[in-house]
Amino acid sequence: MLAAFFAVVAFVLEEAFQQSAELALKEKLQIEIYSLLSVAEMDEALQLQMPDFFHEPRFSNPSSGLYAVIRLSDQSLVWRSDSAVGVDLPVSKELPQGQFSFQHIEAEHRFALHYAVMWRNQQGFERSYIFSVVEEDSFIAHQVARFRMTLAGWLGGMGFLLMLIQFSLLRWGLKPLRKIGQDLTEIDAGIKNKLDGNYPAELSGLSGNLNALISSERAHMERYRNTLADLAHSLKTPLAILRGCAESEIVDSHTVMLQIDRMNEIVEYQLQKAAAKGQKQFAGSVEIGAIIHKIISSLEKVYSDKAIAFQFEEIKGCRIHCEEGDIYEIAGNLLDNSAKWCVHSIAVTMKKLEGDAEHSLLLLIEDDGEGIEADKIDEILQRGVRADEHIEGHGIGMAVVNELIQLMGGKLVGDRSERLGGMRWWVYFP
Repeated sequence: MLAAFFAVVAFVLEEAFQQSAELALKEKLQIEIYSLLSVAEMDEALQLQMPDFFHEPRFSNPSSGLYAVIRLSDQSLVWRSDSAVGVDLPVSKELPQGQFSFQHIEAEHRFALHYAVMWRNQQGFERSYIFSVVEEDSFIAHQVARFRMTLAGWLGGMGFLLMLIQFSLLRWGLKPLRKIGQDLTEIDAGIKNKLDGNYPAELSGLSGNLNALISSERAHMERYRNTLADLAHSLKTPLAILRGCAESEIVDSHTVMLQIDRMNEIVEYQLQKAAAKGQKQFAGSVEIGAIIHKIISSLEKVYSDKAIAFQFEEIKGCRIHCEEGDIYEIAGNLLDNSAKWCVHSIAVTMKKLEGDAEHSLLLLIEDDGEGIEADKIDEILQRGVRADEHIEGHGIGMAVVNELIQLMGGKLVGDRSERLGGMRWWVYFP
């Protein structure tokens, strides 16, 4: 772009200079015509007489490059300067009296100025003449060539200087990006744990998001390792009991089935724990209302015998940034628990939190069941704890919900519903 700009500037300046030079030449030739008019005289025979010598000596030098010729209006020759002898000079077209005609004959490399004049002698006789002054265009060409060389030198030097400055500015401006790239390489090599450089304000958001992404991925990796370790440790006891049953003479089938069920619960628990993803820094947005509609539709079929009345106060088109599976996990567990414990009513409400700097959306889930005592709410958020041991389940659903919401940067609060009298869950989304 810089090179194109200077090329256009050079073209425009050269054209402007050439037009200025041609205008100056026209004015010069016009002065020469006035000088010829001042020395021309008409005799009694109506013949135009010109002196032998002129103020401009080039008119007297053959092939000097400056020529003069006088013709009648019918283009017949009246007089020509000594410099024009043997030179074929251009003939002007029909020209009104008192008008100038300036032309550039490119084929002959000449500029010509013609002037039509009506000459009247003392006796009142008139004759129309055309005074023409012609000059070679080499002088203009040399001027333009010198100007072009000077212009090319200055613009070339300025362009090189500006490109050098631009390169330096770009290199200086992109230095923080190179620093981030270097820091990421060191993080990948294990030298650093996070981006801790002094970055400009424009990159603070990028560095913060990258640090959050790195921390999130490390936290997930750590949880995967811990989950595998927990799975291996949890399976030791059931496996040891099964080994003992296998080595005994009489196999206790009841004990074997209990341990198999226990191992199944452990595997399901650890898989569900490992599947908890939490917030992703670059996750897409999902429409939470549509997901809740799908969950309610499924629960109406599962608990068709209870004929549950679902009330859903939805915000149309409300989207949040998270994984779709996390919303299914959170809303699905909470609504499934409400469906288990309710009598016949469940209310779901979505509210936007305008004045909250940390949270943007509130999801309220209420039922008309017996509810949970306030001192037991914290207990059921622990893994393996169930509100009622007689209800089928593994006791990990609410723990996974709580962990997911915390990973997303949200908050889960439980209390008694004033509206329906049962349990009420407040789910704050970031």
